[in-house]
Amino acid sequence: MSERGTTYEELRSAFSWARPSRVNIGVEIGDRHPPSDPAILITGGREITRTVSFGELSEASNRLANALAAHGVGAGDRVAIILSQRPETAIAHIAIYKLGAIAVPLSGAFGLDALEVRLRGSDPSVVLGERGSLERVAALGFDGVLIDVDLDLERLLSAASPDFVAAATTPDTPALLVYTSGTTGPPKGALHGHRVLAGHMPGFELSHDFFPQPGDRIWTPADWAWIGGLYDVVMPALAHGIPVVAFRTPRFDPEQAFDVIANAGIRNVFMPATALRMMRRSDGVSVALRTIASGGETVGEETAAWCRERFRVRLNEFYGQTEANLLIGNCAAWPKRPGWMGRAYPGHELRLVDGEITVKVEGDPVVFLGYWRDEEATAAKVRDGWLHTGDLAEVDEEGNYRSVGRTDDLISSAGHRIGPGEIEECLIRHPAVSIAAVIGVPDPIRGEVVKAFVVTTSGTSGSPELAKELQQLVRMRLAPYEVPRTIEFVAELPLTVTGKIRRGELREREADRSSAT
Repeated sequence: MSERGTTYEELRSAFSWARPSRVNIGVEIGDRHPPSDPAILITGGREITRTVSFGELSEASNRLANALAAHGVGAGDRVAIILSQRPETAIAHIAIYKLGAIAVPLSGAFGLDALEVRLRGSDPSVVLGERGSLERVAALGFDGVLIDVDLDLERLLSAASPDFVAAATTPDTPALLVYTSGTTGPPKGALHGHRVLAGHMPGFELSHDFFPQPGDRIWTPADWAWIGGLYDVVMPALAHGIPVVAFRTPRFDPEQAFDVIANAGIRNVFMPATALRMMRRSDGVSVALRTIASGGETVGEETAAWCRERFRVRLNEFYGQTEANLLIGNCAAWPKRPGWMGRAYPGHELRLVDGEITVKVEGDPVVFLGYWRDEEATAAKVRDGWLHTGDLAEVDEEGNYRSVGRTDDLISSAGHRIGPGEIEECLIRHPAVSIAAVIGVPDPIRGEVVKAFVVTTSGTSGSPELAKELQQLVRMRLAPYEVPRTIEFVAELPLTVTGKIRRGELREREADRSSAT
């Protein structure tokens, strides 16, 4: 990208995608930088406790690629990664990419049901993870190879060769399978090719004001299994040779986040909007950053103003989704219109179709290859050469976009896009539940939170105790962020003539209640 002072129009007109015939993300990340340069900096919240160099990433990924190959992993095979913020997560990705296999990142927060649907769908031959996650995988009857990174990895790497010739992959060779929620049916796997890293670069570089600059060092509290943590931070930063800070914690603590930023010398942060709102309510130390970016949901002008005061830098916001990420945003090159998302980053051609944001597929490397083994869903998502995001917006004469809602029932909570269908299916597992409906309701911290409407079975009545049981059921079988914050027991649900839940009517009821109070 060009230097500061360049206008938006100049950036767009000068931009063109590089179109190599061969590219391998593992090589681009792991093998292009001076071996002694720092790649991953590990902190416990205070000082940096360990530094992993690019040379270590390169050698360890080569050894792991050889070890995986010895287990029969080859081109196109899937390898699941259930790891937190730690060097082994990056090493696993790099090794899988070098093999020409497909990385399947999964959150360690997933319960049995969430894991089962994703493992069954992706059918990996190997799962790398920590003990707790692997125990859940084993409980599902997984018959592939389980690699415990704390018990097995060092032995596997020491026995494997440090030399490996990366597969001759093309931009369209499958590399990454990330699951995203749907409004109906199970979650869908968004398949990306080796071009996906290049596709993220314009938005990443500009959302951090012409990244990299001297002294840059980046961190995010976002899960590295999420497209936001992985490709809005880790992979593009490493591709630039800039160190990424890794901090493992079971849950986000706003005051601890201030400490991490201050004590680890962090200059660049990607912070989800919910995390920023939580930090705003805490008493953490004041720190100065070079850049702070946020995405996944709208931050709001009050929080943006607080960022300017507390971090002494303007907040850059961006928009995207798992299937096509980092599409819209702002940076130092153009002012952000208050309350709006920003403009299309260079390289992406967008248009509104009946108010819906759509992305031209041809020539855009950030657009996914399609849904894994689901041609019908892919055809519904990509029509006439344009990917339909499902997000409604309006655009002004300068090309600024403003979000105005969704075309479907997806819930946006703390940066997660949550499909109601998976939660509804989980709730009706309980013998006391006859039918359930799930919607998102406004929340000042998380943007939206999950609310469930439950019809109990004959002879059973709703109670606070039953509500707690249902919340625990979702927490254990799906994920903590999918747990309904409130559960309302009702006599019946609004249904269509074909028996489908009319969630829109439930949202209207909630809106009427809110306006009446």
